[in-house]
Amino acid sequence: MLKPGLRMRLSLIALWLLSVTPLAFTQASPLHFHSANKELGLPVPGPESSEKKYIIQQMSGGVALFDCDNDGRLDIAVANDSTLDRYRSESGRKDGGDPLITLYHQGADGKFTDITKAAGLTRKGWSMGISVADYDNDGLLDIYVTGYNGNALYHNLGNCKFEDVTDKAGVDVGGFATGSGWADYDRDGYVDLFVSRYIHSDVLNLGKITTNYKGLEAEAPWGMRGESDFLFHNRGNGTFEDVSKKAGVNDPEGHIGLGVVWGDYDNDGWPDLYVANDTEPNYLYRNKHDGTFEDIALLSGAAVSGEGKAMGSMGVDAADVFHEGWLDLTVATFGYQAIELHRYNGTDGYSDVTWAVKTGQPTFRWVKWGLGFVDFDNDGWLDLVVAAGHIYTAIDTLPGEPAYREPFVLFRNNGKGSFDDASSASGLNDDPLQSRRGIAFGDINNDGNIDFVVFNQSQPPTVFLNDTKGNGHRVLFKLEGTKSNRAAIGARITVTAGGVRQMSEVKAGNSYLSQSDLRQHFGLGKETKIAKVEIRWPNGNIETLTDVAADAIHTVVEGKGITHSTPLPAVPAN
Repeated sequence: MLKPGLRMRLSLIALWLLSVTPLAFTQASPLHFHSANKELGLPVPGPESSEKKYIIQQMSGGVALFDCDNDGRLDIAVANDSTLDRYRSESGRKDGGDPLITLYHQGADGKFTDITKAAGLTRKGWSMGISVADYDNDGLLDIYVTGYNGNALYHNLGNCKFEDVTDKAGVDVGGFATGSGWADYDRDGYVDLFVSRYIHSDVLNLGKITTNYKGLEAEAPWGMRGESDFLFHNRGNGTFEDVSKKAGVNDPEGHIGLGVVWGDYDNDGWPDLYVANDTEPNYLYRNKHDGTFEDIALLSGAAVSGEGKAMGSMGVDAADVFHEGWLDLTVATFGYQAIELHRYNGTDGYSDVTWAVKTGQPTFRWVKWGLGFVDFDNDGWLDLVVAAGHIYTAIDTLPGEPAYREPFVLFRNNGKGSFDDASSASGLNDDPLQSRRGIAFGDINNDGNIDFVVFNQSQPPTVFLNDTKGNGHRVLFKLEGTKSNRAAIGARITVTAGGVRQMSEVKAGNSYLSQSDLRQHFGLGKETKIAKVEIRWPNGNIETLTDVAADAIHTVVEGKGITHSTPLPAVPAN
């Protein structure tokens, strides 16, 4: 393995080479968004000032963008946080708290309606996050919700009606569950479920706070005992087996787990798993192809920062940021810590290039949660947005400290191996700020531009529609497995257009405890046709398409090619 100093020098050389390499894509106008709750029929967030001293009050939550009735339009699910009074009001545990999620259905007019009760989503508790998968391969997306002392698996019955099958399926873990993610780790055609857990806490018997943050009386995770994690193997009959210990991912050390993301990090065709641990080294579990995993995070350079420090890791994402055919990693971190960006260097593992790519300084002060790599301007390069918000409401009383409500940070990928801070002109911080958490990404209005929804602490979520001008051509792929799992979770798709190769994987769970649209989006710049599309299905089979039209949503069925295409709006002439 190369020495760290040499590794960094090679990384900088590579960045310079990228900067002088001609690009096939055009330079677009500044990235821009607008908050759209009112026009979409969603409740508008207001001021939030409830005191938050305990960890349980600070950690919700996740959001999801998915199509619950296969009508081609994305719907929104939101994890519901609760309060100590409401959770304790009915003796806590199973009966107290709030409905775990709220579900908003998007109608043909583009407006959203709260259908939570009609959908049968009635289980109560204190929710943390959401992931989505078709665990029974019936063509309908199911919902998994994590929470304090009780999770929920909702089986989709069709038409956005759900049945609570948590107990029957055997996936109701106790404790403080946070992150979740799905992948077919043994390639048997059924997706399996990983659940991370946080600290050990008893909400019904909260004791005196013995920690403080800069003199503020507030519960903090430092030194607290973490809880084990779970991996559930899908038996294919609607039930799951706990294989956590056997698979080697049960976290016997009790690290404090939050965000998770599956992906094929070593390009061997099998899904591996990355877990963000708050204040402790992160895990990178390599799939050994025999039902077991080994943690290679430390040896591969993905456990800690480039300075060797364990960070306050929150949300995570994985993507091929530099068009090198490997998944790079980004991790959201606590205040006075830069977000981490780990670039994969093949056999040399990961290098922390955060400061070299210019994402360190703009994110340093804020408490970061949800984040994700997305091509917002369709120029063929992945941009990055980060949601922030402090955990302590009383932080506003400390002069010179960041506020409880913190701004978004938006980075535009300049195609030269680094990012430019595009926050100020983006419109993301034009409305009153909130204390944000998870983000989910997707093309909400099917116009070919990626939008997002973000969780606001103790307030309704905010939808930001992408109205960037001068965007390039684009394409979306909806993948359907036949021999592989139906939702094609874990599939890798590589497109070649204009001589540039882009790669993406279908992910069920990422960001901070959130779920993005399963459709895969690629910006194409000036290109109106894709020369080659290569799909590696979750079972390892490879399918190749050629001369695929841009500016459409293509449905690709495993073994059958493109079975349906929906045109996207024309790209305005520059």
